[in-house]
Amino acid sequence: MPLNAKPGDRTGAAERDATAWMFVFGAWLLAATGTLSALFFGEVMKLPPCSLCWYQRIFMFPLALVLPLALFPFSRAVVRAVLPLPVIGWLLATWHVLLVAGVIPERVAPCTQGVPCSETVITWFGFVTIPLLSFAAFSAIGVLLFVAYFRSEK
Repeated sequence: MPLNAKPGDRTGAAERDATAWMFVFGAWLLAATGTLSALFFGEVMKLPPCSLCWYQRIFMFPLALVLPLALFPFSRAVVRAVLPLPVIGWLLATWHVLLVAGVIPERVAPCTQGVPCSETVITWFGFVTIPLLSFAAFSAIGVLLFVAYFRSEK
């Protein structure tokens, strides 16, 4: 609450909700970018996704569709409802990054058919792979949504 606010004054709550709105908007931008990127890689560049990529898509695509519902008007309940999506997606992306790095043996991977999960199709700057981009996106989305949830008015 601001120093000059009176008890019952909601300007502090409105300011917190406006700040939380910006965090949710940033998370939506990242989710929409991740969704469009995955679609571009698959449909335009014709890169077949592995099993772990499919699972990560399952947790990224709904974020791009549901997060706008939390924006107009701002809804703390929607933010809370979607919080498990980036957390589970982050766990899958972490597993995928470790698999590509060789930390986790390939025999533990769920990719038994089709494209191997440990295969790197694209590498930028010598180290940036699609699983690393997914890991970064889920990390940032998760942090933004957690901050938005705890920053908003209860």
